[in-house]
Amino acid sequence: MSTASVSLRPGAVLADLLPASRVRDIALVAGGAALTGLAAQVAVHVDGLAAPITGQTFAALLVGTALGAGRGFLSLALYTLVGMAGVPWFADGASGAGGATFGYVLGMLLASTLVGALARRGADRSVLRMAGAMVLGSAVIYAVGVPYLMAATGMSLGVAVAKGLVPFLIGDALKAALAMGVLPAAWKLVGRRG
Repeated sequence: MSTASVSLRPGAVLADLLPASRVRDIALVAGGAALTGLAAQVAVHVDGLAAPITGQTFAALLVGTALGAGRGFLSLALYTLVGMAGVPWFADGASGAGGATFGYVLGMLLASTLVGALARRGADRSVLRMAGAMVLGSAVIYAVGVPYLMAATGMSLGVAVAKGLVPFLIGDALKAALAMGVLPAAWKLVGRRG
């Protein structure tokens, strides 16, 4: 099958451009988990925040978008389970399920699935649709992470939002802008080669 026919097929994501095989899917799932774990180690600490600013959320959304809902879910599930088992690849080299910010990891699992489903509907092929997918994915991460933060720390909603959401919005906008440029451009490049 040629690249051109795959790129035009409804429901295709970037990962589908690679020759289909079980080995491909396993490698993509493991690679997506590893990318998320590596991106989590890129951290900027700001006093007063509930968590460092990391590349983890960007990686989770990128993995879901590039791999699709099924492989994106499996990739983030692998990332989550391996981290829970003790591999120190959550933000700040953390592991386990007991931390106050573990809810954000669970949110990333759901968000990668959502943006993967949106990518299968073409959200990764235009700048505006990609922006919408990134906003929805980020909203899912916060919808799970902030309540978990509240439950784990006893913070009020206002404090949890002030420490675990608002300070991250500018970074999320920058990450979304990067994704809005990269993914639609990748599809255009593929279309030219086909």
